[in-house]
Amino acid sequence: MRITFVLPPLSMAGGIKVVAIYARLLSARGHTVHIVSPPAKPLSLREKFRALRRGEGWPQIERQAKSHLDGSGLAHRVLATWRPIDDGDVPNADVVVATWWETAEWVHALSRRKGAKVHFVQGHEIFPFLPRARVQAAYCLPLHKVTISRWLVELLQDEYGTAVVDCVPNSVDHAHFHASPRGKQPRPTVGLLYSRSPFKGVDASVAALTRVKQVYPDLRLLCFGAERPSAAAPLPDYAEFHELPAREPLRALYASCDVWLCGSRSEGFHLPPVEAMACRTPVVSTRVGGPIDLIDSGVNGELVDIDDVAGLANAMLRVLALPDADWRALSERACRTVADYTWEHAADRFLAALEHARERAAMGEI
Repeated sequence: MRITFVLPPLSMAGGIKVVAIYARLLSARGHTVHIVSPPAKPLSLREKFRALRRGEGWPQIERQAKSHLDGSGLAHRVLATWRPIDDGDVPNADVVVATWWETAEWVHALSRRKGAKVHFVQGHEIFPFLPRARVQAAYCLPLHKVTISRWLVELLQDEYGTAVVDCVPNSVDHAHFHASPRGKQPRPTVGLLYSRSPFKGVDASVAALTRVKQVYPDLRLLCFGAERPSAAAPLPDYAEFHELPAREPLRALYASCDVWLCGSRSEGFHLPPVEAMACRTPVVSTRVGGPIDLIDSGVNGELVDIDDVAGLANAMLRVLALPDADWRALSERACRTVADYTWEHAADRFLAALEHARERAAMGEI
């Protein structure tokens, strides 16, 4: 099959990581895979001053940011300047896949020669900094929808009237994310993904951790992220931050925690919780994305309501207070939950979804 992925400007975002994984796996299976993306939009002077006021410094936009496609060897075209992608940028193919609301607009405008049109929905991109009406309209375009969690399936069906949706949950690379059975850490340790984005809920997570630290004054906090902490979204002074750790240090970080914390306000799926569970670390999470599908509260982790700071704190305290034998049992159940999640299996399902799109295009349904 000839497959084209149309990406937004590259970054270290989880959604681009997922596309990179599928592109590599499908290419290795003999499919012809192309990727097309624009460079980052230049920031206006007003946007630069806003970043400066937020304590993030004067923005330096790289022509091509670091991304999960670096070193992949995949056929990837980056436009010379930011603009909408059109027919002249995209090869003729069997399927063309939009990966973000704006790219869905571009893919919808492409000719049929570019392939059956798919919208790979990896989140509900209704954010204050985006044009809400346009984003909502993008979800209503007649593209075949493929998404990554049950809540997104229900959202597309209930809010956007999409009758046909293929669900392909994200997965985990067990060759890189694994850990031997272990007991609790000598020093209570919580892990956290850091991001400045408000929807990642780092402020709520830090507020919950402040309550936990009152009970465990020697609490250790391990964090990683693609961007350094800023004054606008600070981490506590006891946090140990790792910027873009390589796979082995990241695996070790997951496996050094008693609890993995997710305080997000919105996630399509969210990879760190499933990677942490593969490393035998129980997850305390808000009810978002993948955690809703993966976690059974009190059985293999804990789920609480979004922005429930007290709930997050109490859930962490319950896990940290477990006797070692009970914590080991919780850790084992977390690991077993994701044992059958593999990217190879996910790639099978993703390929089947693309075939479904071709069938629907042939019948004139999309």
